[in-house]
Amino acid sequence: MRIPEARGPFSSGLFSLLVGMPGADAAAEADLYDRVAGRMPGAARVAGIGDVLDEDVQLTLFCLYELHYGGLEGVDDSWEWNPRLIGIRNLLEKPFEQWLRSEAGELIAAVERPGSGVPDSDGTAALLFGLAARDGGPSLSRHVAKKATEGQLREFVIHKSLYQLKEADPHTWAIPRLTGRAKAALVEIQADEYGGGNPERMHSALFAQTMRGLGLDDSYGAYIDGMPAVSLASVNAMSLFGLNRRLRGAIAGHLAMYEMTSSRPNQLYGNGFRRLGFGEDVTRYFDEHVEADAVHEQIAGRDLAGGLVEAEPDLLEDVLFGAAAVACLDALFARHVLDAWQDGRSSLRVPVPAAV
Repeated sequence: MRIPEARGPFSSGLFSLLVGMPGADAAAEADLYDRVAGRMPGAARVAGIGDVLDEDVQLTLFCLYELHYGGLEGVDDSWEWNPRLIGIRNLLEKPFEQWLRSEAGELIAAVERPGSGVPDSDGTAALLFGLAARDGGPSLSRHVAKKATEGQLREFVIHKSLYQLKEADPHTWAIPRLTGRAKAALVEIQADEYGGGNPERMHSALFAQTMRGLGLDDSYGAYIDGMPAVSLASVNAMSLFGLNRRLRGAIAGHLAMYEMTSSRPNQLYGNGFRRLGFGEDVTRYFDEHVEADAVHEQIAGRDLAGGLVEAEPDLLEDVLFGAAAVACLDALFARHVLDAWQDGRSSLRVPVPAAV
């Protein structure tokens, strides 16, 4: 992905560093660290949503994570494990995680927990299905199915491209951190996500086909400058959970909730595109997920999340946290998009001509 346009002092400082070599300007590295530490000294700094869903904060965190994925154009690979950048990432992660836990806490508390003690795998799945059933956010999928204009459909796809073009990768970080039943379940799910050995059937490839069918650029990160903080935050949460071993329970819960709440919305998304006359080249991605996720939700709920809790009972709360974080972020994203559309404006930071 190309280096995006900076959105403030954090991202500007980071991008200035990344065009050089690690260690070439140690003073600038230290200055950026001190600047971040001074504004966000640990979790205590965050007072509300404005601090965490800041455009500069989320873009900086996203690009720091991107160094662990496909990297950034023109940036030396040795930046990936630069101690100063890892430290800056940690400074940004702490308040982000605290905010996510605060947002998820109310939803978790509302779920009824029958009996006492740690549930078995079926009991864990039941808790996750209970969380999924309580999701009360605005329905973006119903709007797409019934009302969205062609331009709004393109905007929706642009928002989703930030994850869907690397679909499954954040959750794959968890494979070497799990064992036994949970590990086998995750590998089974991920094998489907990656096309079962057929690169043309990879879900990321199917989504790229959808973008091409809509006349959009399918190169990864092509629309990064238009992505608002709320879109970046959804992807950053996956990377936060996937890249930190201590949060392996959260990434398992995240994937379980993702699969449990995916089948019906994808059916509605596909219907929205069909309503406006788009063919199978555009709808194949969504139609694929209707069937696949109906199977995956059972594997993810019982074998992945449930199997992990049976093996490591202390991870139950993190499993629930990861699941609830999905619902909270999805609700924020849907509200952002629908509010913009209802006001007759673009939901992107920078309107894209192809989406008008």
